Amino acid sequence: MKTFVREHLAGVVASLLLCAGAGGATERFKKIEQGCDDFSAWQGATTEWAIFGDAYLNQKNAKLLVVKPGTGVIVNGRKGESRALVSRAELGDIKAHIEFVIPENSNSGVYFSGQYELQIADSWGAKRPAYAGSECGGIYQRWDKNRNPKGFEGHSPLVNASRPPGQWQSFDVIFRAARFDEAGKKISNARFVKVEQNGTVIHKDVELRGPTRGSMYEKERGKGPLVLQGDHGPVAYRNIRIEPFDTEKSGLRNAFFAMDTGTVSARYRTAREQVEMLKELGYTGIGYWPGNPNQGENKLSDFLTELDRHELGIFPVYFTISVEGRSEQQLASITKAIRLLGRRGGTIWLAITSERYRRSSVTGDVGAVEIVRTIADMAQESGVNVALYPHVDFWLERVEDAVRVAEKANRRNVGVTFNLYHWLRTDRRRDAGRVLQRALPYLFVVTINGSSNEGSIETLDKGAFEVYGFLKELKSLGYNGPIGLQGYGIEGDAYENLKRSMDAWRGFSERMALEEIEDL
Repeated sequence: MKTFVREHLAGVVASLLLCAGAGGATERFKKIEQGCDDFSAWQGATTEWAIFGDAYLNQKNAKLLVVKPGTGVIVNGRKGESRALVSRAELGDIKAHIEFVIPENSNSGVYFSGQYELQIADSWGAKRPAYAGSECGGIYQRWDKNRNPKGFEGHSPLVNASRPPGQWQSFDVIFRAARFDEAGKKISNARFVKVEQNGTVIHKDVELRGPTRGSMYEKERGKGPLVLQGDHGPVAYRNIRIEPFDTEKSGLRNAFFAMDTGTVSARYRTAREQVEMLKELGYTGIGYWPGNPNQGENKLSDFLTELDRHELGIFPVYFTISVEGRSEQQLASITKAIRLLGRRGGTIWLAITSERYRRSSVTGDVGAVEIVRTIADMAQESGVNVALYPHVDFWLERVEDAVRVAEKANRRNVGVTFNLYHWLRTDRRRDAGRVLQRALPYLFVVTINGSSNEGSIETLDKGAFEVYGFLKELKSLGYNGPIGLQGYGIEGDAYENLKRSMDAWRGFSERMALEEIEDL
């Protein structure tokens, strides 16, 4: 993502970068016309704004600033009653660094997307604000003349991190813009994901249900300019750095499906009930096991009908087969599943057992490769993949076994699965990075669950094993394929279990996105 920003958005970043310059000191405010020929990134840069080398407190009148010549600092004029500076760039999600200085009792503000104000005020030593959001670093209140009181939903900073007037201060902001669908309906609110003032966190994940007072627009929108308020008193700005980012490419963007080992309970028995539940909770589909005893009469065709109706996907369909041979019934079941999956480009999960060969023994490879090739060739005709499924106590037990067989099968549509639970049960080295790196060229699917360090199956929010660290490793390697939730043997209501796991997944994604944005 860093490379993307630098290569594709460098023009925007550079256009809003003002570097502090040097120059000789002076107590005299230069004529405003001087230095006003370098506001190309801004609209509204009238003769009231000027560029100087520095600004600081006037020792004779603490309510004024004095300046020295040079470049890198923009000042809003002698009277502090200038029109706002409005960036020419329309911005959405951004990471921003902004430095400012004001004298005593002055006031300004920075509007993100032209709609949401982060307040600048002389709050040094202040204990009680006039109203929430009026302090320096406050998220200014919204306004409705028909309400009483008219101002509402202001957000005070977590702590007062303000410095004395006349000292340079800084904001470091991660801002996520509001989202709208194609019809213009808002689907998610804008958020100040994180705000630091002078290196201290003053806001964490504050959701904004609408624009604050003074918004440029009557109707909320997803993008807008950066706006610097200039008519509430003297203020100077420097080192304004804006880095746009795309939250749709940050965090966990993998398809996240639920295996049907965790979708059935007393309240959710039919295919329709299970699929409607998955849709409501935000899963992208289901992984199906024809041999799941809890599914009763629910067939793959029933799930496909419901998944199509709710615009969800079918993920791998699980089968077990033996190295020693394959029954006609087994092949008939797999062939039928391939036919049903064909128009969807689905995947067959293949777990391999043996009564003759010990677990992971290469002596079973010849028979296993023959079976895999037979199924893969049938699947290839229908555009279906085969993902070998390592399973504890099976002949194909370890991820390395699956990679070895996939390499020998030498079919483009044959890959492997990394199952977190089965890997924890079979890998003593606990070096997930090493195994994932080995599997990556063949990695079609990954499954996860909450787990102990020794291997257990729990909801995603439970267990001592650090699933988040595993997911970070997975993303760092470039894996962007589907991730399934294992639910085998978890007791309780399916809905509650799946909700807990989805909440944990979203928490992992938001945490990862924030870390990626902070690393820009």
